[in-house]
Amino acid sequence: MTAEVWRTRHRFLVETPLGVGAEPRLDALAHQLGAVLRLKPSDPIVLINGDGCEYLAQLTEIGARRAAARVLDLRHTAADPRIDLTLYMATLKQDKFEWVLQKATELGVARITPVVSQRSVVRPAAAMASKRARWLAIVREATEQCGRTRPPLLADAIEAHKVSLPAGVHGFLAWEAAESDAPSLGAAVAAVADSIGAGQPLALLVGPEGGLTAEEVQRFSADGWQVVSLGKRILRAETAAIAAVAVIMERCGELA
Repeated sequence: MTAEVWRTRHRFLVETPLGVGAEPRLDALAHQLGAVLRLKPSDPIVLINGDGCEYLAQLTEIGARRAAARVLDLRHTAADPRIDLTLYMATLKQDKFEWVLQKATELGVARITPVVSQRSVVRPAAAMASKRARWLAIVREATEQCGRTRPPLLADAIEAHKVSLPAGVHGFLAWEAAESDAPSLGAAVAAVADSIGAGQPLALLVGPEGGLTAEEVQRFSADGWQVVSLGKRILRAETAAIAAVAVIMERCGELA
């Protein structure tokens, strides 16, 4: 297949095994394919299912509630992240948190865990359940857009006092009130670069609007999280999250 054919901008995440010659049903996408995108039988699309490959397919059926395609070709992609980074993100106002979900997906975060801290706007964690379907849709669409084949895992929201750094994971806690001797995030990542290269998973924790309280930071530090600085300026929570993810990805070679 020519590179031109592969350049179709219509890319869809499906939950079914794929292979050349397969004829997957796409009924769940029928409305989007036909009514929204106005695609027709014979139009090309790209399918992904999280196995590290992209599958070029040709639509064979589009109806109001039914759609199908035939897989013509496959290619491996290098867009899936090589490092294992979990973002523990304190919940924010709806539009800001959704923006973080989208951008963290694009940058290559492997997992996202919403955290309800003392200064979170929306509390308690149980209140997040009604938002999960929308959050999953945002993560899915960002995955389709950015070229990766595996979406990040989206965990259920958790109260901050229940967050525990998993064994074997190096955790960075970005805090605007870090002591002057706290390392920058970039320096902290560089200091454990050899371990990361050997496959050590990482975690990043970012607080809400208003920041984490000193008591919360003290508890996280006692649990093994390394307090780091993102510089001399006070960043908004959503800016801090994406800036920090970008620093980690750059230092780990994910942006090369």
